[in-house]
Amino acid sequence: MSADGRRDDDDLYGGTGQTRTRLPEGSGDVYGGARRPGRSSSRSLVTVVGVVVLLIAAIAFANRGDGGSSDEGDGSSGPRAGAAPTAASGTKPVDSGFAHDRQGVQSAAANYAVQLVSADILKPGERGAILDRLFVADKVPALRSQFDKAYSKDFLSNVGLDENGNPAAGQTYVSRTVPVGTKVPSYAAGAATVEVWCTGAFGTAGEGSKTPVTNDWFTMTLKLRWVGGDWKVESFSQKDGPSPVNGDNKVSTADEISKAVEEYGGFTYAR
Repeated sequence: MSADGRRDDDDLYGGTGQTRTRLPEGSGDVYGGARRPGRSSSRSLVTVVGVVVLLIAAIAFANRGDGGSSDEGDGSSGPRAGAAPTAASGTKPVDSGFAHDRQGVQSAAANYAVQLVSADILKPGERGAILDRLFVADKVPALRSQFDKAYSKDFLSNVGLDENGNPAAGQTYVSRTVPVGTKVPSYAAGAATVEVWCTGAFGTAGEGSKTPVTNDWFTMTLKLRWVGGDWKVESFSQKDGPSPVNGDNKVSTADEISKAVEEYGGFTYAR
């Protein structure tokens, strides 16, 4: 998953308070009818990105090393990383590793970004398998401990989830990341750095939600190494933007958001 008040591995946002978004001329649904409010004040901006800030701050915390640089270390092989399904059926259309070239490492980075800011990584029962698939093997034990601390029971409660990462009855939790583009600042046969420009939807849809679904823009930088026939992550960091001007879009209802999450599966394979 701040999803985001995120600056880099060492800059965490401390605020975790959430407020209900009330839109003018609405139907009573926190998403209903009204136009999206503009960025006329710092207070409205904080409200819009609140849940994103919580998620990415937690990711930044989890990515901090125990006194060492997050850019160091290597690891051994593991199976290719999975991702959210491309169809509501859950069928995954790609079952092979990423190519050992510049396009392959961009594909890997884009898909790993999707997983690192996903709803699944908030679930203790699924987090371990995600870390095993994405990261070089010698990074996994420390990362597992750091992610478990970051996504604590209190944190999950603040974003409207129980200790297993599930929303309350009648609500739908959303954490969808969409890679917009990638670039490769450095590339060699055995290692590469990839920046993934992303947007996404984050929050909880449903009556009584204190963290309505909002969108955000951020860039994730991943350092990857070629091990065991696939690209694996050694370290990652995140920063805000680049962010376009918000469109004056009609806000959907909570039911519409929930239905979209159920009917539209997330992408698994980019490029």
